[in-house]
Formats: sequence, C-alpha cells, structure tokens
Amino acid sequence: MRLSTVRAVLASAGAMALLCLIADWHAATAAEPVPARIQVKDFMFEPTSLTVAAGSTVTWANLDEEPHTVVSDTGLFRSGALDTAGTFSFRFDKPGTYHFACSLHPQMVGTIVVR
Repeated sequence: MRLSTVRAVLASAGAMALLCLIADWHAATAAEPVPARIQVKDFMFEPTSLTVAAGSTVTWANLDEEPHTVVSDTGLFRSGALDTAGTFSFRFDKPGTYHFACSLHPQMVGTIVVR
C-alpha cells in the first residue's frame, strides 16, 4: 500500500472518530434539561407561564420581603413558606400543564407547561 493511500485512510478514520465524538457529546448535552427559574417578586410569579422539557427542574425564588408558597392545584407539589431569598424546586418528569398558586396570596398564580 502506498504511503499516500495510508495517510488518506488514516485521515478518513480520524475524521469519522471525531464526528462520532461530537455526536455522542451532542446527544449527552441535548438530553440534559436546562434549569428553569421563576422569581417571586412584587406579589407575582415571573414569568407567570414557563415551558420546559420533561425532566426539567423548576426553582422558585422569593425576592419579596413577605413569605410566599408554591402550591400545585392538584396537590402534586407544595412548598413550605418561603422567606426572603428562600427557594423551592420541583422536577417535572411527565408532559402536561401544571397550575400553581401562592396559598398565602391566592391572586398569585402561574403555569408550567412540560413538553
């Protein structure tokens, strides 16, 4: 086999190996949901509606001086009272639409859409 042919074969094999590594890396990072955050501020959830991928964890953070809660209307999740700088997290594994409110201030409502 000629040297130029060997180099061409090695270059082709190296390129294929690199493509496989990139594909594996992309599949691994694409499968990891992006962390999602909802702020509780001025007696509102911000954003009031959030869309996430199944398997995502949503974290609520209280930025108000008053305590708040995060309560699912179906009882799926329920935080305790969140004081200033307090947080609550919940992982959404199944697709669907999830409504929540603050039990202390029922006018505070929001929605999580899981795809």
